[in-house]
Amino acid sequence: MTVTGRGNAAGPARSDALTEDAALEAAMPKGPLDPTLPAGAYLDPAWHEREMRACFRSGWVLACREEELTAPGAFVRTTIDGDDLLIVRGADEKIRAFHNVCRHRGSRLIIDEPSRTDAPACAPLAPAEHGASGKTKSVFRCPYHSWTYELDGSLRTAPFLQELPGFEKSDLGLYAAAAATWGGFVFIKLDTVSASAPGGGLIEALGPISERVARYPLADLRIAHRTIYDVAANWKVILENYNECYHCGPVHPELCRVVPAFRETGGAGLDWEAGIPHRDGAWTYTMSGTSLRDRFAGLNEDELVRHKGEVLYPNMMLSLSADHVAVFALIPLNPNRTKIVFDLLLDPKEMDKPGHGPEDALEFWDVVNRQDWRICESVQQGMTSSVFKAGYYAPMEDYSLDMRRYIRETVGEPPLRGPAQR
Repeated sequence: MTVTGRGNAAGPARSDALTEDAALEAAMPKGPLDPTLPAGAYLDPAWHEREMRACFRSGWVLACREEELTAPGAFVRTTIDGDDLLIVRGADEKIRAFHNVCRHRGSRLIIDEPSRTDAPACAPLAPAEHGASGKTKSVFRCPYHSWTYELDGSLRTAPFLQELPGFEKSDLGLYAAAAATWGGFVFIKLDTVSASAPGGGLIEALGPISERVARYPLADLRIAHRTIYDVAANWKVILENYNECYHCGPVHPELCRVVPAFRETGGAGLDWEAGIPHRDGAWTYTMSGTSLRDRFAGLNEDELVRHKGEVLYPNMMLSLSADHVAVFALIPLNPNRTKIVFDLLLDPKEMDKPGHGPEDALEFWDVVNRQDWRICESVQQGMTSSVFKAGYYAPMEDYSLDMRRYIRETVGEPPLRGPAQR
């Protein structure tokens, strides 16, 4: 394994560190169980920065829903790896993304409107509160010197500079990020070069996911409720937890009453791609396993009575029931903390019917989510122990094992330990 984060060490200290790491690597878990990523992958700040560059700057990041950009000039403000961004619907209805930075002197164009990244952890929000601002702009005007930009990012005016010889407005448009949509979701990629390169588009990133969920009317659904969670755990811990249900028996009694197979087999032997079967008479993720809401039209026989889950790295977790969809957008804040934007999506025609609102699904999901966050925080705390080197993946956690492959292919070989373990 490659040792990182100690490149400035010199002489005996460096030699001692290498010797110690070699001993640590030799003591990594062995046997029939596959080892997880080492502790340093979840704890080391320098490694976290590498992940943010490789995964979140160079990958397609779930940013918002199209419905949050309802009309030309509507915008959402968000942050990816420290870059403040504006996602905008243009006069031509096209969705674009720009860095929230004036080309003149670097001032923020939008100052007072909140970013969804900065929003505090909260109880579910009412539908009117879903958008980042609830406002629209006909142009973006810098508050510093009034440089003004069109909704497509081009520079409209720069006061008193229009007649300056050699001044070309076309050279001074806003810095852009790549934006693409799928299923009503808006994704952003900061690396615009790779986004336009062969194989670098959103469709290529989705791979078989789009086909597996093609019968769900994702683009037609609307946000019925949003909850923002602040979780004291690494983003990969949360994704790995989502990718398996070996933990569901001990952690999720309510979930196991709807899906007894989780308790009875630890999630082994289930056909995850076809969907997870519910107990007899149950067909959705609510406390009762049923709902007054109609099931989505067009689902196949399995999808009408099963639950599906998908992950799009780096930050989207998608859970699909026959009558609602739950989506999680992970926003890493540091190695030990992740903000999670949780949206519950329903058919708007169902939301208009009395008693068909999101309350039953929301009650279920909030219980399950908080159980997950609590155990993820416990994992994060335990990994800081000086004796923890790496964990194990059980056979029924093979989808979690995929995280190890993704990180090694995308970022490289992580450090063995976190700073607090040294």
